[in-house]
Amino acid sequence: MTSTSRIAPTLAHAIWPAAGGLAALPRALVLMLAGTFVLAISAKVQVPFWPVPVTLQSLAVLVIGMSFGLRLGTATLALYLVQGAIGLPVFASGAGLAYLAGPTAGYLFGFVAAAALVGWLAERGWDRTIWLSMAAMTLGTLVLMGSGVAWLATLIGFEQAIASGFTPFIVGGLLKIVLGALMLPSVWKLIERR
Repeated sequence: MTSTSRIAPTLAHAIWPAAGGLAALPRALVLMLAGTFVLAISAKVQVPFWPVPVTLQSLAVLVIGMSFGLRLGTATLALYLVQGAIGLPVFASGAGLAYLAGPTAGYLFGFVAAAALVGWLAERGWDRTIWLSMAAMTLGTLVLMGSGVAWLATLIGFEQAIASGFTPFIVGGLLKIVLGALMLPSVWKLIERR
């Protein structure tokens, strides 16, 4: 379904359909906690890569956003930031309110915006084909990186922010976009066969 006017079910809904009213709350809490656990693990995993090592965190953000949809995906990423703000070790390194004002703050807040965007697109069927998934994940990555670079530029200047906060991550970002875009439609195909 690629219609922009109708909301398509998300992967989370297809795998674990939501009940109505207050009965949906336990499901939402379980999914949010599972999502923040995946995010915390993905932040700690560093993959040796060129020109810099990459974490799987942005891939996790995009997959969670697209799998959960706009509201649940946004809430999950917001919970992740709250967990880090109160000192839980969910970020790549460090925690606390000061961490949310440091050089990576723009990326962290960009996670929420990126998850919201790709979640909204997934609810319009953009997670069903490789090309639409790739387009959604590219847009989500641009939002995430744009937010990160914009904040970093206030600390070190625009040129330096691009040089240290964007350029080294292009190749890894493209690889994660392709990986995510292959993953989501494949899961949908498995669900449809079931």
